[in-house]
Amino acid sequence: MITLKNIYKYYDSKFQRNFILKDIDLEVAEGEFISVMGPSGAGKSTLLNIIGLLDDPSEGEYYLMEKPVHNLKEKQKTEYHRSHIGFIFQAFHLIDELNVYENIETPLVYRGIKTKERQAIVADMLDRFNIVAKSDLFPQQLSGGQQQLVGIARAIAGKPRLLLADEPTGNLHSEQGRNIMDLLKKLNREGMTIIQVTHNQEFARYANRIIRLEDGLIRS
Repeated sequence: MITLKNIYKYYDSKFQRNFILKDIDLEVAEGEFISVMGPSGAGKSTLLNIIGLLDDPSEGEYYLMEKPVHNLKEKQKTEYHRSHIGFIFQAFHLIDELNVYENIETPLVYRGIKTKERQAIVADMLDRFNIVAKSDLFPQQLSGGQQQLVGIARAIAGKPRLLLADEPTGNLHSEQGRNIMDLLKKLNREGMTIIQVTHNQEFARYANRIIRLEDGLIRS
């Protein structure tokens, strides 16, 4: 499903080149569940953003579902991202001007899903995450944990083929975190490919494979 070949990410300053990722080679099969671990600054979020088509590598090739996405134009990348990828952000990235219901509904609108079906999907998400009573509230009226739940609901509502999760349980207490990990495991069993970045050893073990990043390199 995913092939990364010789992926580099760097920024050039006046006197030197600063590497964030170096020579990343990675194969991810459809239906895998992968955890990416490593210290802060190792390049984990950058790797996730490149896989999610939110950032471009400085060098290298990226094939998603056998398509060379490193050659796609910006508009095509956006289309590909909307059609196939769900993203759980560490910083939520909810839209402040939209309430909970509308935030969850937004990706479904982009994908052209009809109103009745959208309403059913959003109702199911609100129920599943126990946030029905919050549906009319705006992000700033929610706690960090509640915003995280809305972000997760939004990411999985459209049943993406690929789910990318950057610290999906970072703002949740441990029981909520386990519930979310159980849900991700269930979605994975149903066929969703999942790549998560996590610092939590317990939650990392929900995956079939753990990749360790250090100084921009895959160490194991």
